[in-house]
Amino acid sequence: MDLVYKNEKTLFVLMLVLSLLVWAGLVLGLGWAVLSYALMFFLFYCFAQSALISYIKGTGVRITAEQFPDLDRQILACCAKLGLEREPEAYLLQMGGSLNAFATRFLGRDFLVLYTDVVDGLHDNPDALNFYIGHEIGHIKRKHLSWATVLLPASMLPLVGAAYSRAREYTCDRHGLAACEQAINAEFGMAALAAGGRRWRTMNKSAYIEQSRETEGFWMSFHELVGDYPWLVKRMAAVRALAAGQEVQQPRRHWLAALMALFVPRMGAGGAGGVVVLAVMAGILAAVGIPAYQAYQQKAVVASAYAAGQGASAKVEAYLVEHGSIPTLAQAGVQASAGAPAVRELEIDPKNATLRVLTSIETKQGAGVLVFEPSMDEEKNISWACSAEGIMPDALPEDCR
Repeated sequence: MDLVYKNEKTLFVLMLVLSLLVWAGLVLGLGWAVLSYALMFFLFYCFAQSALISYIKGTGVRITAEQFPDLDRQILACCAKLGLEREPEAYLLQMGGSLNAFATRFLGRDFLVLYTDVVDGLHDNPDALNFYIGHEIGHIKRKHLSWATVLLPASMLPLVGAAYSRAREYTCDRHGLAACEQAINAEFGMAALAAGGRRWRTMNKSAYIEQSRETEGFWMSFHELVGDYPWLVKRMAAVRALAAGQEVQQPRRHWLAALMALFVPRMGAGGAGGVVVLAVMAGILAAVGIPAYQAYQQKAVVASAYAAGQGASAKVEAYLVEHGSIPTLAQAGVQASAGAPAVRELEIDPKNATLRVLTSIETKQGAGVLVFEPSMDEEKNISWACSAEGIMPDALPEDCR
């Protein structure tokens, strides 16, 4: 049995490429400032993730050879069976009746947390507990936690982010199945998730798997496509098929659900520090996007003002050639509203015919200005030199820089 779900590797490559493109764009957009944002990101992560780790260490019970040696032996055996060389730091945590487990990571150290209710609920069937242990070891072994930050940009995208998350869960279910001595106990472990710490013993698992047929409808398809986890009924069906060496046949999703899900971004990215990480990402994207938009606006204004300045200088030049004197703008036929709204005002110096184009760009010194200064050569040919006051060089045409 392949321990990696068929779509996970493909989705990982797609996520990696998309994320690297975003990170590269941030580096190009921010330059050296990206280092300060990276530091801020790391500090936010440390504060958010350390809160979870501190709670686990300060509230949970550390599983060791001296403390709950039976659980310690189970975890060690599952690590050996699944090829995980470095045992994670394991804890038993009371979570108010929830039957589950999770893996997390902080500063290079992996943690595995078992909820007390799942351990107690499966006390009579320790091999079923191996499914939970193996599942979380799968997350660690596949480095799902290590790659989370790198893949964060793409993980927020509609469809693909949630699809990769669901693929990881299917992969980890395979690890959970492989950790069990008997395949049926993987089903019992999943039954505890569905029916609770007592009813799992008598739950009709075949009838439960039949419920997966209902997932073909629009609403169940839609909510699965925007969710991080496959429906549990489908996960159990997959585990049973794998245990029997059969091809996993899942119901098809509704086509309209996929279309609608395309417009719903995945906002569950990032684990315990997800909200903080998303806020930091939004700040970084704003830091790049807002200046980029402002630069685009300024270029558009300058382009319009430059065209107005060129038009005015051509008319002034024609008047100079014909009359041999410096005109007013009205005499040259330049309209006062030329270039509006990018141009606030056009001015001409009566002494040397220099044109000043006052743009709508606001600066600390006032309006940004394009200056068109005429000069005459020995053959009395007039040429114009363009310069600027208070306008960013990147926004200027080549001959105005």
